[in-house]
Amino acid sequence: MSVYVVIPTYNEVANIELMVREIIALEPPFDVVVVDDNSPDGTADLVAKLSEECDRVHLVKRAGKLGFASAEIAGIRYALERRPTHICHMDADFSHQPKHLPEMLKLATEQDLDVVVGSRYCPGGGTQNWGLSRVILSRGANFVARTLLGLKVDDCTSGFRCYRREVLEEFDFSQITVDGYSFLVEMTYLFQRRGCRFGQVPIIFEDRTRGKSKISRRIIREAMCLVFRRFLDRVFHRGAER
Repeated sequence: MSVYVVIPTYNEVANIELMVREIIALEPPFDVVVVDDNSPDGTADLVAKLSEECDRVHLVKRAGKLGFASAEIAGIRYALERRPTHICHMDADFSHQPKHLPEMLKLATEQDLDVVVGSRYCPGGGTQNWGLSRVILSRGANFVARTLLGLKVDDCTSGFRCYRREVLEEFDFSQITVDGYSFLVEMTYLFQRRGCRFGQVPIIFEDRTRGKSKISRRIIREAMCLVFRRFLDRVFHRGAER
Protein backbone atom coordinates (compact mmCIF):
# COMPACT_ATOMS: atom_id res chain seq x y z
CA MET A 1 0.00 0.00 0.00
CA SER A 2 1.25 3.46 -0.96
CA VAL A 3 -0.44 6.70 0.12
CA TYR A 4 0.36 10.28 -0.88
CA VAL A 5 -0.85 13.32 1.07
CA VAL A 6 -1.22 16.55 -0.91
CA ILE A 7 -0.79 19.82 1.03
CA PRO A 8 -1.22 23.18 -0.77
CA THR A 9 0.77 26.00 0.82
CA TYR A 10 1.17 29.74 0.66
CA ASN A 11 3.16 31.39 3.47
CA GLU A 12 3.06 28.39 5.82
CA VAL A 13 6.66 28.43 7.02
CA ALA A 14 5.43 28.54 10.64
CA ASN A 15 3.56 25.23 10.25
CA ILE A 16 4.92 23.14 7.41
CA GLU A 17 7.98 21.50 8.98
CA LEU A 18 6.09 20.21 12.01
CA MET A 19 3.19 19.10 9.79
CA VAL A 20 5.45 17.17 7.42
CA ARG A 21 7.40 15.53 10.25
CA GLU A 22 4.21 14.39 11.96
CA ILE A 23 2.90 12.84 8.75
CA ILE A 24 6.05 10.94 7.82
CA ALA A 25 6.22 9.57 11.37
CA LEU A 26 2.83 7.86 10.97
CA GLU A 27 2.16 4.19 10.32
CA PRO A 28 1.51 3.00 7.70
CA PRO A 29 4.03 5.22 5.86
CA PHE A 30 2.68 8.26 4.01
CA ASP A 31 4.41 10.33 1.34
CA VAL A 32 3.85 14.10 1.47
CA VAL A 33 3.47 16.33 -1.60
CA VAL A 34 3.70 20.03 -0.75
CA VAL A 35 2.41 22.26 -3.55
CA ASP A 36 3.74 25.74 -2.89
CA ASP A 37 2.61 28.84 -4.77
CA ASN A 38 5.98 30.64 -4.57
CA SER A 39 5.55 31.68 -0.94
CA PRO A 40 7.68 34.72 -0.14
CA ASP A 41 8.22 33.51 3.45
CA GLY A 42 10.51 30.61 2.45
CA THR A 43 8.01 27.74 2.75
CA ALA A 44 9.29 26.03 -0.41
CA ASP A 45 12.95 26.33 0.66
CA LEU A 46 12.14 24.64 3.95
CA VAL A 47 10.28 21.81 2.22
CA ALA A 48 13.18 21.37 -0.20
CA LYS A 49 15.52 20.83 2.76
CA LEU A 50 13.10 18.30 4.27
CA SER A 51 12.98 16.44 0.94
CA GLU A 52 16.76 16.07 1.09
CA GLU A 53 16.41 14.39 4.49
CA CYS A 54 13.56 12.07 3.50
CA ASP A 55 12.64 10.71 0.07
CA ARG A 56 8.97 10.58 1.09
CA VAL A 57 8.79 14.39 1.07
CA HIS A 58 8.09 15.96 -2.34
CA LEU A 59 7.93 19.59 -3.44
CA VAL A 60 5.91 20.98 -6.33
CA LYS A 61 6.91 24.63 -6.60
CA ARG A 62 4.73 26.85 -8.76
CA ALA A 63 5.48 30.21 -10.34
CA GLY A 64 2.97 32.22 -8.31
CA LYS A 65 -0.27 32.26 -6.37
CA LEU A 66 -2.43 30.34 -8.83
CA GLY A 67 -5.31 29.28 -6.61
CA PHE A 68 -6.35 26.54 -4.19
CA ALA A 69 -8.12 24.33 -6.73
CA SER A 70 -5.25 24.28 -9.21
CA ALA A 71 -2.79 23.58 -6.38
CA GLU A 72 -4.83 20.58 -5.26
CA ILE A 73 -5.08 19.32 -8.84
CA ALA A 74 -1.35 19.79 -9.42
CA GLY A 75 -0.56 17.78 -6.30
CA ILE A 76 -3.04 15.05 -7.19
CA ARG A 77 -1.59 14.73 -10.69
CA TYR A 78 1.94 14.55 -9.26
CA ALA A 79 0.83 11.75 -6.95
CA LEU A 80 -1.09 9.91 -9.69
CA GLU A 81 2.10 9.63 -11.74
CA ARG A 82 3.52 7.52 -8.89
CA ARG A 83 0.43 5.27 -8.79
CA PRO A 84 -0.26 5.03 -5.04
CA THR A 85 -3.26 3.09 -3.77
CA HIS A 86 -4.77 6.24 -2.21
CA ILE A 87 -4.32 10.00 -2.35
CA CYS A 88 -5.27 12.30 0.52
CA HIS A 89 -5.33 16.07 0.83
CA MET A 90 -5.38 18.33 3.87
CA ASP A 91 -4.55 21.84 5.10
CA ALA A 92 -1.09 22.86 6.25
CA ASP A 93 -2.14 24.83 9.34
CA PHE A 94 -3.05 21.98 11.73
CA SER A 95 -6.77 22.64 11.45
CA HIS A 96 -6.61 19.06 10.14
CA GLN A 97 -4.71 16.77 12.49
CA PRO A 98 -2.39 14.19 10.85
CA LYS A 99 -3.45 11.56 13.41
CA HIS A 100 -6.71 11.10 11.47
CA LEU A 101 -4.94 9.98 8.29
CA PRO A 102 -4.55 6.30 9.35
CA GLU A 103 -8.23 6.25 10.45
CA MET A 104 -9.37 7.58 7.08
CA LEU A 105 -7.18 5.14 5.18
CA LYS A 106 -8.40 2.21 7.30
CA LEU A 107 -12.05 3.07 6.63
CA ALA A 108 -11.38 3.49 2.90
CA THR A 109 -9.68 0.11 2.59
CA GLU A 110 -11.89 -1.94 4.93
CA GLN A 111 -15.14 -0.71 3.36
CA ASP A 112 -13.78 -0.35 -0.19
CA LEU A 113 -14.81 3.32 -0.34
CA ASP A 114 -13.98 5.75 -3.13
CA VAL A 115 -13.84 8.87 -0.93
CA VAL A 116 -13.48 9.30 2.83
CA VAL A 117 -14.12 12.76 4.27
CA GLY A 118 -12.73 14.05 7.56
CA SER A 119 -15.97 15.53 8.86
CA ARG A 120 -16.68 18.23 11.44
CA TYR A 121 -20.41 17.60 11.26
CA CYS A 122 -20.91 13.84 11.41
CA PRO A 123 -21.48 12.30 14.88
CA GLY A 124 -18.32 12.71 16.97
CA GLY A 125 -16.94 15.60 14.91
CA GLY A 126 -16.77 19.26 15.86
CA THR A 127 -14.87 22.53 15.83
CA GLN A 128 -12.61 24.21 18.36
CA ASN A 129 -11.79 27.88 19.00
CA TRP A 130 -14.35 29.15 16.50
CA GLY A 131 -16.40 32.31 16.97
CA LEU A 132 -20.18 32.18 16.64
CA SER A 133 -20.18 33.97 13.27
CA ARG A 134 -17.80 31.42 11.77
CA VAL A 135 -19.85 28.50 13.09
CA ILE A 136 -23.02 29.99 11.59
CA LEU A 137 -21.29 30.68 8.25
CA SER A 138 -19.81 27.18 7.97
CA ARG A 139 -22.92 25.29 9.05
CA GLY A 140 -25.11 27.53 6.90
CA ALA A 141 -22.93 26.99 3.83
CA ASN A 142 -22.99 23.24 4.34
CA PHE A 143 -26.76 23.22 4.82
CA VAL A 144 -27.38 25.24 1.65
CA ALA A 145 -24.96 23.15 -0.44
CA ARG A 146 -26.32 19.84 0.83
CA THR A 147 -29.93 20.93 0.32
CA LEU A 148 -29.61 22.46 -3.15
CA LEU A 149 -27.20 19.88 -4.52
CA GLY A 150 -28.61 16.83 -2.74
CA LEU A 151 -25.26 16.01 -1.15
CA LYS A 152 -25.19 13.11 1.31
CA VAL A 153 -21.90 14.06 2.99
CA ASP A 154 -22.38 15.98 6.26
CA ASP A 155 -19.30 18.17 5.71
CA CYS A 156 -19.16 18.91 1.99
CA THR A 157 -16.74 21.82 2.50
CA SER A 158 -14.10 19.73 4.29
CA GLY A 159 -10.65 19.86 2.75
CA PHE A 160 -9.52 16.72 4.58
CA ARG A 161 -10.11 13.74 2.28
CA CYS A 162 -8.81 10.37 1.17
CA TYR A 163 -9.48 9.09 -2.37
CA ARG A 164 -8.99 5.73 -3.99
CA ARG A 165 -6.50 6.28 -6.81
CA GLU A 166 -8.69 4.81 -9.54
CA VAL A 167 -11.54 7.31 -9.05
CA LEU A 168 -9.10 10.20 -9.48
CA GLU A 169 -7.54 8.60 -12.55
CA GLU A 170 -10.98 8.33 -14.14
CA PHE A 171 -12.01 11.89 -13.26
CA ASP A 172 -11.93 14.68 -15.83
CA PHE A 173 -10.54 17.68 -13.95
CA SER A 174 -11.60 20.00 -16.77
CA GLN A 175 -15.07 19.80 -15.16
CA ILE A 176 -13.82 21.95 -12.28
CA THR A 177 -15.07 25.50 -12.76
CA VAL A 178 -13.69 27.30 -9.68
CA ASP A 179 -10.32 28.36 -8.26
CA GLY A 180 -11.03 28.65 -4.53
CA TYR A 181 -12.23 26.48 -1.67
CA SER A 182 -15.60 25.86 -3.35
CA PHE A 183 -13.56 23.29 -5.30
CA LEU A 184 -14.35 20.98 -2.39
CA VAL A 185 -18.11 21.32 -2.85
CA GLU A 186 -17.80 20.87 -6.60
CA MET A 187 -15.72 17.72 -6.20
CA THR A 188 -18.28 16.32 -3.75
CA TYR A 189 -21.10 17.05 -6.17
CA LEU A 190 -19.34 15.59 -9.22
CA PHE A 191 -18.12 12.47 -7.44
CA GLN A 192 -21.53 11.80 -5.91
CA ARG A 193 -23.14 12.21 -9.33
CA ARG A 194 -20.74 9.56 -10.65
CA GLY A 195 -21.98 7.14 -8.01
CA CYS A 196 -18.83 7.12 -5.86
CA ARG A 197 -19.04 5.48 -2.44
CA PHE A 198 -18.43 7.97 0.40
CA GLY A 199 -17.50 7.48 4.03
CA GLN A 200 -16.82 9.86 6.90
CA VAL A 201 -14.41 9.99 9.83
CA PRO A 202 -15.22 12.46 12.63
CA ILE A 203 -12.57 15.11 13.23
CA ILE A 204 -12.19 18.10 15.52
CA PHE A 205 -11.33 21.07 13.34
CA GLU A 206 -9.03 23.41 15.26
CA ASP A 207 -8.62 27.03 14.21
CA ARG A 208 -5.07 27.85 13.19
CA THR A 209 -2.76 29.21 15.89
CA ARG A 210 0.08 30.22 13.53
CA GLY A 211 -0.07 32.01 10.19
CA LYS A 212 -2.91 33.82 8.46
CA SER A 213 -6.24 32.49 7.20
CA LYS A 214 -6.74 32.43 3.41
CA ILE A 215 -10.55 32.85 3.50
CA SER A 216 -11.77 36.04 1.83
CA ARG A 217 -15.02 37.63 0.67
CA ARG A 218 -14.14 36.73 -2.91
CA ILE A 219 -13.90 33.07 -1.95
CA ILE A 220 -17.29 33.23 -0.21
CA ARG A 221 -18.89 34.85 -3.28
CA GLU A 222 -17.34 32.23 -5.54
CA ALA A 223 -18.79 29.46 -3.37
CA MET A 224 -22.28 30.96 -3.48
CA CYS A 225 -22.16 31.27 -7.27
CA LEU A 226 -20.83 27.71 -7.60
CA VAL A 227 -23.69 26.23 -5.57
CA PHE A 228 -26.28 28.13 -7.59
CA ARG A 229 -24.74 27.08 -10.93
CA ARG A 230 -24.45 23.45 -9.91
CA PHE A 231 -28.02 23.55 -8.58
CA LEU A 232 -29.18 24.54 -12.07
CA ASP A 233 -26.93 21.83 -13.49
CA ARG A 234 -28.55 19.30 -11.17
CA VAL A 235 -32.08 20.39 -12.15
CA PHE A 236 -31.41 20.20 -15.89
CA HIS A 237 -29.31 17.02 -15.53
CA ARG A 238 -32.18 15.24 -13.80
CA GLY A 239 -34.61 16.60 -16.38
CA ALA A 240 -32.47 15.21 -19.19
CA GLU A 241 -32.39 11.80 -17.49
CA ARG A 242 -36.18 11.67 -17.46
